[in-house]
Amino acid sequence: MSTPVANITPLKVINLGLPKSGTTTLGEALGCAGLRVADWRVRPGQTNNPAILRAFVGKLMYDGYFENGDPLSLMPEFDAFSEIDIVRNGLCLWPQTDWGLISAIRENHPGARFILTHRDSAMLSDSMLRWSNLGKRRLPENAVPGLPQGFGGSDAQRIRWITGHYKFVRRVFQDASDFLEYDVADADAPEKIGEFLGLKLPWWGKANANPNQKAAAI
Repeated sequence: MSTPVANITPLKVINLGLPKSGTTTLGEALGCAGLRVADWRVRPGQTNNPAILRAFVGKLMYDGYFENGDPLSLMPEFDAFSEIDIVRNGLCLWPQTDWGLISAIRENHPGARFILTHRDSAMLSDSMLRWSNLGKRRLPENAVPGLPQGFGGSDAQRIRWITGHYKFVRRVFQDASDFLEYDVADADAPEKIGEFLGLKLPWWGKANANPNQKAAAI
């Protein structure tokens, strides 16, 4: 008699952190652990599907969400999504702020795991300011959820927005077993992530660091 094969749901990991909060570092670590990671956009060599090549992860999530209700349906080759927002090329999409989209991932992918990369709000605001034109132009010139057009040009405004995002995510995932928040400055972060996901992270460091090192960049 043959032994029944267990029905194992593929692991899906979605980071709900903001840009410059350690999203690329998380992506690199998950990739080194064997997961197939989409970070911000789909790059050459990551897919055989020309329809999604070079497409932005956040755009593909919304395409799937509104086409068939599953935000991950257009990216089945990926296990993890480390940075999902996009604010450039005429797009301003922030799936990590959209409870309808997040809950749709939960419904379509039982066992999905959600992570919030946390970084001190003042340090994160400073890094956003020094990263290309993100803090100087792209944030204040676009209507970002929680940061309407015309706001976000000052540290005080960005800090209030960042802090508000943390509060939002904590509230909607309150007491949830499929959610982990970790601080990028926490030396135990790799162990906490590994335990949460049920895998070992063989690498942990600092990826995509801001070249202007006024403050610690991630």
